Amino acid sequence: MKIKESYKEIVVDAGVTMLAEGLTVGTWGNISIRDVETGLVYISPSGMDYREIKTSDIVVLDLELNIVDGKRVPSIEKETHIAVYRAREDVNAVIHTHPLYSTVLGVNGMELPAVSEDFAQIVGDKIICSKYALPGTKELGENVAIGLGEERNAVLLPNHGTLCVGEDMKSTLTICHVVEKAAQIYILALSIGKPHLISAEDIKAMQDYKKNQYGQR
Repeated sequence: MKIKESYKEIVVDAGVTMLAEGLTVGTWGNISIRDVETGLVYISPSGMDYREIKTSDIVVLDLELNIVDGKRVPSIEKETHIAVYRAREDVNAVIHTHPLYSTVLGVNGMELPAVSEDFAQIVGDKIICSKYALPGTKELGENVAIGLGEERNAVLLPNHGTLCVGEDMKSTLTICHVVEKAAQIYILALSIGKPHLISAEDIKAMQDYKKNQYGQR
């Protein structure tokens, strides 16, 4: 199967963006993208500084976790990324972040409901906190896939971080930001009163509008 340099560049650029915009610290977190034509997954290497990663450091896997291209050790969370791709045909990019506010909710084992319209439109009615499993394990991947379900585009990882998914890397980065912003809003709202949540009917209406009417068509 043809290896595409452009997909490696997308992963490299996303890593720099994730670090620069405060969605992780150090070398933590991981990123992947799936080529819809070949089914191959391009994933960030394990334990490398995002500012130093080059396209030659990106590892390419198939859905059986076989290394197809690359000399680096792939991300420790490769099991999780592959588990998501196996479970969700609509997902073609996965970003696992180590942010502040959504991680706070995960430490408390809390859910994050739709407290803002942008969250309702592109993330879902809420995101839940998955069951705990050690990093890098097959169990973590299974828990994450269950936590995402069939429609939600993010899940909280208890005492660990947050994982967001989307149809491409650009939309997935946007979801990462919207989730973290919503988590900050929710925590602040809880600190001064009882947050008002968007109704299920209004969430569905906004999702339909985003899918069928919003933007230049």
